[in-house]
Amino acid sequence: MHRNRPNAPASQILLGVAVIVIGFLFLLDNLGWMDINYSIHFWPVILIVAGALKISQSRASSGSLVGVLLLAAGGLLLLKGMGLIYLSWRMLAPLLLIGAGIMVVFRSVRRPRASDGFPAYGLKEGKGEELLNIMAILGGYKRRISSQDFRGGEVTALMAGCELDLRDASIEGEAVLNVFSMFGGITIEVPTDWTVVLEGTPILGGFEERTSGGQGSNKRLIVRGYAIMGGLEIRN
Repeated sequence: MHRNRPNAPASQILLGVAVIVIGFLFLLDNLGWMDINYSIHFWPVILIVAGALKISQSRASSGSLVGVLLLAAGGLLLLKGMGLIYLSWRMLAPLLLIGAGIMVVFRSVRRPRASDGFPAYGLKEGKGEELLNIMAILGGYKRRISSQDFRGGEVTALMAGCELDLRDASIEGEAVLNVFSMFGGITIEVPTDWTVVLEGTPILGGFEERTSGGQGSNKRLIVRGYAIMGGLEIRN
């Protein structure tokens, strides 16, 4: 059994720095040294921070690609808000479609890599239903898992809903599931004999754990990650 460890230090430091910067901006506005209304033009920084968090959290190449696309979108919108480039919403929509297409092609043609085995941060190696790599973007995703040796994995929901049913699955010891929800929601259903440990960080979002039973069980599901203007619910 692996020891219970927090999220990657780099992502926690990045999140803390972002919160400090936001608080500092509001302080300057209250002191009359800066107009907070001007700072609204910098809202794409949220996308940049989200992308950086996703890259630091992800152990799969597809998850890192999501982070890169968020960074790119945030960077373009930030430059537009600063008046450095011209970018209309009519131009942005096709770019989003291109980005989504790149992700689909990447997931279809890429070869499995050793890093996709998630050996870091307490995640065991595995494949198929044992180790998940789920990505939902601009849509819905539902999946029932029945693996008797579930080991965790990674779940990403961007402007989408994801429902994961683990009630027919089983754990040998401990499993770690990394989640990332932005403008979307993730719902996870687990068996009553599992102990759930929630280590998530909601940012203008919510994490909710509504499970019963499982106390004293040696089957532990550790859920780590972020909900940015999104939500995560774990229930029986």
